[in-house]
Amino acid sequence: MKMHRELGALGASRSRGPTALAFLVAAGLVLGFGPVLRSSTQSDQPVYRIQVTGTIEMGLAPYIERALGEAKEAGAAAAVLDLNTPGGRVDAAWEIIDAVRDAGIPVYAYVNRRALSAGAMIALSADALYMRPGSTIGAATPVMGEGKKASEKMVSAMRSEFRALAEERGFDPRVAEAMVDEEVEVEGVVEAGKLLTLTTEEALELGVATAEVEDYPALLATVGLSGAPAVDPVPNWAERIVRFLTNPAVAPLLLSLGFLGLLVEIRTPTFGLAGAVGLGCLAAFFGARLIVNLAGTEELLLLGGGIVLLLVEAFVVPGFGVAGVMGIGAVLGSAYMSMLGRFPTTVDLVNTAGIIGLSIVLVAVLAFVLFRHLPHSRSLSGVLLKSETSRDTGYLSAPEREELVGMIGVAATDLRPSGTAIIDDERVDVVTEGPWIEEGSRVVVLHAESYRHVVREAPAEEKAEPDVEPGAEPGTES
Repeated sequence: MKMHRELGALGASRSRGPTALAFLVAAGLVLGFGPVLRSSTQSDQPVYRIQVTGTIEMGLAPYIERALGEAKEAGAAAAVLDLNTPGGRVDAAWEIIDAVRDAGIPVYAYVNRRALSAGAMIALSADALYMRPGSTIGAATPVMGEGKKASEKMVSAMRSEFRALAEERGFDPRVAEAMVDEEVEVEGVVEAGKLLTLTTEEALELGVATAEVEDYPALLATVGLSGAPAVDPVPNWAERIVRFLTNPAVAPLLLSLGFLGLLVEIRTPTFGLAGAVGLGCLAAFFGARLIVNLAGTEELLLLGGGIVLLLVEAFVVPGFGVAGVMGIGAVLGSAYMSMLGRFPTTVDLVNTAGIIGLSIVLVAVLAFVLFRHLPHSRSLSGVLLKSETSRDTGYLSAPEREELVGMIGVAATDLRPSGTAIIDDERVDVVTEGPWIEEGSRVVVLHAESYRHVVREAPAEEKAEPDVEPGAEPGTES
């Protein structure tokens, strides 16, 4: 204010004539008032323009909090929240509002097209609200997953939040309440039964918006920061990953892959790729929520107990029983709790239950397909381990192929005594039981021992049968 008074006095001195004006300018330069004169047209301090676009979710809050903190440390003249959002999570909006109030620098909201639902609450929390022509703000009533209005408890909490913001901004609190509850009537503005959404002109008339500005440079000129250096903070790689992992569309996929990997691991005799993928997906799911404060100590303890039970089921208890069921229930419970946040609404409860249910359906379908068809697939049969190797059993260089025993094929090369045969349209390395067999001869598989498939020449007309039962030792009669 002192600076503006000095500039006003300097402007008023124009009436005293050119000599007085020149004297004052020269005196100002001598006394070091040059920066004061420059500040009338532009600011040397930067202005941080923070984008708030798309759905408001928990991954957005840490980015905005970091950007506001960097702006304060850099000595920024102000920060601008560039809003174009349909809304999102209420708890995420509350964290953003707290960050705006604790910013320590002026924070302006610029409604660039629309600020609805939780976005309207963020816009009203700023020091001043500016709107682009043709923009809208409001429609903030909380709803459940099927589109119905949330409980009166949640509506009352949102109504109080908007009323407090309106009182802080200095406009009619009932206008703010009408954005949340359609039962609130404001004479001359909105009748009972209709939810309030304001255009730019309406927001200006009611004192909700400070001014109408065409674009971002016009906004800077309006707040007296024309020509200020612009800084556009962007989410770093960690924040992008967290926003991706906390996206409601990604959560079912992570949970499904995590549960499916653990389920496959239970069905296999040793720890392998499926278990590693499952644990990795669950770690990504819970780790991202731990960063954004969705998951806490309770969720992590429940998750750890569930994983321990699943490991006991996989390596200690044969088959699938009580430990496995309890382990899956604990992991599902921890996942459900970590998606609710600190202030879960009815919408959050319904949406989270839907995500968990979708994950269960995906796991059931994928598990059915996997366990029904994968073991019989020649190209992918190695994904599911049928046996484990240890120091005592030695090294197995190839999987057992007992299904080949008794099958008829054709020698693709001369078998002297080893070579290749075509069995059920597959090239298989074989060895004869003794006599050499010429190329093109019919052969029958007698027994399979890992990579070693023993054959003999088959009669031309009648179907040959193996002289040993599958799994019997070579040289023994069936």
